[in-house]
Amino acid sequence: MAESTTERPAGELAPDLDLANAAWQSGTQGLGDVQIAFVEGFIAMRHGRRPDRPALVFTPAEWRAFVLGAREGEFDLT
Repeated sequence: MAESTTERPAGELAPDLDLANAAWQSGTQGLGDVQIAFVEGFIAMRHGRRPDRPALVFTPAEWRAFVLGAREGEFDLT
């Protein structure tokens, strides 16, 4: 499997993380569409069905804000 690259939201530079041996975890119900890995103090997220594509990388504070927003319905489309 090819080594995954990293990409930061809003065009910021990602730290040079080695994701080749990351322990990727699937999202809810094991569907595998979204996977996350905790690497060197950062949280990486990728599309589970296309793991060769770049991963997004978040700081713990960014990840926490995202998770809390999702819990509160901030991203609901309805």
